[in-house]
Amino acid sequence: MNTETQKPGGRIITEHHGPVTVLKFDYPERRNALSMPIRELLSEALKAAIADENCRAIVLTGEGAHFSSGGDISSFDNLTAISGRRRMRKTHDLIVETMIACEKPIIAAVEGHAAGAGMCVAANCDIAIAAEGAKFTCSFNKIGLLPDLGGLWSIPQRVGLGRAKLLMMTGRMIDAKTALSYGLVEEVCEDGKALETAIALGQEIAQTAPLSNGFTKNVLARGPLTLEELLDAETDMQGLLFGSEDFREGRDAFMEKRKPQFKGR
Repeated sequence: MNTETQKPGGRIITEHHGPVTVLKFDYPERRNALSMPIRELLSEALKAAIADENCRAIVLTGEGAHFSSGGDISSFDNLTAISGRRRMRKTHDLIVETMIACEKPIIAAVEGHAAGAGMCVAANCDIAIAAEGAKFTCSFNKIGLLPDLGGLWSIPQRVGLGRAKLLMMTGRMIDAKTALSYGLVEEVCEDGKALETAIALGQEIAQTAPLSNGFTKNVLARGPLTLEELLDAETDMQGLLFGSEDFREGRDAFMEKRKPQFKGR
């Protein structure tokens, strides 16, 4: 079942593939630019998917030929220092913190261009799939801005500090093969197959214990930790998982040589 929410400036299409929820940006006039209406609608769709007990993984993609051309530059005309700062704070509250803090795995399916803010959103996802013809560029400095939508946090974690500086300070475009070698994406597939590949990956993830995945994502999202901090988090979360129904089901299924039926409890 597909649904859509729409405002002037774009829409979000929601598709349900069993335990995998697909969210598509759709703003064809601007190659799926992340307008403020798109950001608001995406926030609502993300929160709905996170709250859906039947959803085990989320896929983000663009409708049509491109993932996203980035920010909607046509809406920048009347921005001031104060209104621009408010715009960014709102975006962080709407999208970035939700994506990184939520405990459901999020997969990017990239066809065509993932430029500027579009590249940052893809990097914020837990796993990124790119079609062979996909292109990535972090070209904020070509309009006098710096990377946003969490890209300054997520891109260096993926590609390392040196390569992050290279991409951000040159604004150069890289192809999917290079993005894979850098660690910006985890898998490259045939053109036109990114969404299919991402859904299949989501289905694979959905067969595993959702609490385990959520807790793992929670710890990793905290960024670099000292050994002591990491071991404390590991101790606390593993202790909680030992008390879960899913752990008992996983243990019993292993001993009985059958497939486990996890419920997220």
